[in-house]
Amino acid sequence: LKFVQGGCEHSHLPSHILRRPHLDPPPIFPTFPLRFHLQNIITMAARKPIVGGNWKCNPASVAETKKLAAAWKEKAFDKSKVDVVICPTALHLPLIKPELEALGMEVSTQNVSATGMGAFTGEWNVDHLKDMAIGWTLIGHSERRTKYGETDEVTAAKMAMCQKAGIKVIFCIGELLEEREGGKTDEVNQRQLNAVLPAISNWDDIVIAYEPVWAIGTGKVATPEQAQDTHAAIRAFLKSAVSAEVADKVRIQYGGSVSPDNCAELITKPDIDGFLVGGASLKPSFMDIVTAVQG
Repeated sequence: LKFVQGGCEHSHLPSHILRRPHLDPPPIFPTFPLRFHLQNIITMAARKPIVGGNWKCNPASVAETKKLAAAWKEKAFDKSKVDVVICPTALHLPLIKPELEALGMEVSTQNVSATGMGAFTGEWNVDHLKDMAIGWTLIGHSERRTKYGETDEVTAAKMAMCQKAGIKVIFCIGELLEEREGGKTDEVNQRQLNAVLPAISNWDDIVIAYEPVWAIGTGKVATPEQAQDTHAAIRAFLKSAVSAEVADKVRIQYGGSVSPDNCAELITKPDIDGFLVGGASLKPSFMDIVTAVQG
């Protein structure tokens, strides 16, 4: 777009004719603010939606994972319009990975070590992910934080490992019910984000998943307005703490009892860029969420 005085382009005219401040009216639209506003719209539109499926400690057998992937095959999606990342259990992941990738999906671990190779029983690290061509991991899920004592410091160490290795991260944040009721939602989200900001240099490898802990697996869902307000606050915080460019481009998912019944309204909100889905990602109807997001 090119905005010039008087609304027309007169580049072929002499400069003394072009500059007529006593005759020419001011532009109808101030050039810089409009350009800035249009750039914001373009940037928001450029955020590709992303849907994650976190299977947690489910299902019970490899056969069930194969059956689910076969059911998903019946309803294709356009991977140019939406990214889909599935997080199976660590044992199931290498066995179901080919079927999921054949559907146009990517795979992710649900966790990763804060350490490297060595005497760390029960761990797997970023080098293992790279060796197995696994490009994603979750970090900081509320169940890791509340049930297994994962601290902000640990999430920061994991983030640093992933950034160095080029592993993409879905970084989970969110408040407990008492924190929501105490008006501390933004404070909690900002604390959890602040812990990892120094470790992040490549924001192209980062997705943020806002999951109000009180809504995970409870059937309770933040209203679309509550979710939008919190996502907007996260984006505003990133603008002040990092940069406007990062705030505009980073994708922020909503998680917390997302289902085919409530996803269509949630995805219309301007700062919601997709979902991190729990229980509903273990059903054939998960594909209804994916297709609703792709538009």
